[in-house]
Amino acid sequence: MGLDLDPLDGQTGLEDDEKEGLRISTITSHGELDEYEQFNIEKAVEWTIPKKFKAEDLLSEDIIKLLHKKMFNDIWKWAGEFRRTEKNIGVDWIQIGINLRMLLDDAKIWIANKVYPPEEIAIRFKHRLVSIHCFPNGNGRHSRIMADLIIEKIFDEPIFTWGNSNMTKADETRQHYIQALKDADNGNIGPLIEFARS
Repeated sequence: MGLDLDPLDGQTGLEDDEKEGLRISTITSHGELDEYEQFNIEKAVEWTIPKKFKAEDLLSEDIIKLLHKKMFNDIWKWAGEFRRTEKNIGVDWIQIGINLRMLLDDAKIWIANKVYPPEEIAIRFKHRLVSIHCFPNGNGRHSRIMADLIIEKIFDEPIFTWGNSNMTKADETRQHYIQALKDADNGNIGPLIEFARS
């Protein structure tokens, strides 16, 4: 494939067999790919709007996979399937299932016991989900929508604004986001919560 898919800072690259999963052969640039993906993501968000999720339903492997599939299935054949390759970030691919199960169980405990305020629960979930890196691509966007669903559907609060950006471009907003993720990696979740509401 002639399409250049070099990752931006903080993104994971795709293996050749993952690149072969591209459904639209006419895409010739990263910009075109971003446009197709964004359109598909908007359709996925529309799918979530009328949904009434309880915590036990939303916080499930089935929904994690289904949301990713809804976000990327028009573009990638492997949408909604856990990755089977190692990446520059994320857990070993064979550990995805167990790490996700632990996160889902932890989040249910956080919610039931009000361990953290609602925003912090949503952002802690987002951070751990993107750290697991379940899928070959789209993990950041997927984890942000999951945080939005948690804050809106479980806590009945407004979705996050994420710096008013989809962060597909290597700009200052994306740099702030990447730094906030690094701060969270080091145990300081505050900047990521602030960024989510910026």
